[in-house]
Amino acid sequence: MKILFAASEAYPLVKTGGLGDVIHALPRALHQQGVDVRIILPAYRLVLEQISNLRIAGWLQVQGAGRLHEIRILETTDQRLGVPLLLVDAPNLFDRPGSPYLHPDGYNWHDNAERFSVFSRAVAQVASSTGMLDWKPDVVHAHDWQTGLLPAFLKLIPDAPASVYTIHNLSYSGIFSHEEFAQLHLPGEWWSADALEFFGNFSMLKGGIIFADKVTTVSPTYAREIQTPGFGYGFDGVLRSHDHKLRGILNGIDQEIWNPATDPHLPHHYSLKYHYLAGKRNNKKALLKQLGVELKDEQLHTPLLGFIGRLVEQKGVDLLLQIIPHILDNHDVRLVILGSGEKHFENALRELAALYPQRLLLTLGYSEELAHRIEAGADLFLMPSRFEPCGLNQMYSLRYGTPPLVHQVGGLADTVVDATQENLKNNTATGFVFYEPSTGAMLHAIERALDLYKKPASWHKLMRTAMAQDFGWNKSANEYIRLYEEVGK
Repeated sequence: MKILFAASEAYPLVKTGGLGDVIHALPRALHQQGVDVRIILPAYRLVLEQISNLRIAGWLQVQGAGRLHEIRILETTDQRLGVPLLLVDAPNLFDRPGSPYLHPDGYNWHDNAERFSVFSRAVAQVASSTGMLDWKPDVVHAHDWQTGLLPAFLKLIPDAPASVYTIHNLSYSGIFSHEEFAQLHLPGEWWSADALEFFGNFSMLKGGIIFADKVTTVSPTYAREIQTPGFGYGFDGVLRSHDHKLRGILNGIDQEIWNPATDPHLPHHYSLKYHYLAGKRNNKKALLKQLGVELKDEQLHTPLLGFIGRLVEQKGVDLLLQIIPHILDNHDVRLVILGSGEKHFENALRELAALYPQRLLLTLGYSEELAHRIEAGADLFLMPSRFEPCGLNQMYSLRYGTPPLVHQVGGLADTVVDATQENLKNNTATGFVFYEPSTGAMLHAIERALDLYKKPASWHKLMRTAMAQDFGWNKSANEYIRLYEEVGK
């Protein structure tokens, strides 16, 4: 089969979150299963600066906000993605500094509605013609709100490919005004509760749900959760009415990049079969030294808790902030935090780090190297997310022998088995789970973990079970292949 992935980011060329990781890993896994996959991205300045071997495949005229855009479709033989890459080159829309979605000063680009509607129109034209590429996909796989209009545009074109639409995070829904709807010259019949209209505005994400042939989310539990008012962000009714085409397929992780036996970011390599206890201990010592804490070997028994993530309420940062003083005042532990986000959370963490020097080790920002080193050096990984469509860090943690402590939502519920006495006895426990987003529930789970940590035999058993889990992409890729076969017939 021939599959075209359309997305707004793909690691390592451009990444702001988990979407970029998926667009890097899933096409590669599909390619290894014999699927003919290509990826198409906007030609951001950041991407063009990384690629030199480009060929112009063709030109398009694409409707924007009151104007036509002359667009080049570029091909490259760059192999960093592992599959062929196409780029939609509209310089006045994408040749800019900053992130794919934000001005360097941190606010949304004023014309995001136009930028991603033009991208979706262009992809629909490329996917529906054999004249430009001498290659026509059987299925177009669109991702998140930035490509939500793509399945809708495909429905306007005779003999267009089928479409699959994946919701990576429902809370980012691409909502814009009626004025922007009109400026984009979208079909008038789309301004309807049965199409794009959403509480007086329009939602690109809703377009993907309505018009795609199949809709997926990134974990089975999240697929059920988003059909409820508590997790649905106003889309729960729409999703319930389209549940016949909704499926939850768990994300995987790239087990070549996230492999403690070969990870180039780690000073000490280890695996389940090769010195995992010594490896964890040595990486912990190196991590603490890197963060300014010098310890003797006999002092390394103090548990090190880790957190990596965006500093936003979704990630449960408010819960974390409330429990830090209690944990550090009442337990002999250290906490390492890596992340950036809302300024009030960053400032609160700075104040706590000043109160607990050498014990609360804070790095604001993001470092790929430090993220890998925290996964390897921490003893317990905290993920108190209020909602989590899939989550990747808990799977990285399992692979690195760092039991995750999670709130039972979304993909966290699908990937972490609580360390109850029964599960420990049955060799199925992989981490610690709490069942409501409260400080009391999270504290209780942390204290259970710290109690178990004092029992080395039980803790090491938990680590071994965690490291034995397989969350590679092969299983998920096979589920997507079956889905493509259903819609591509």
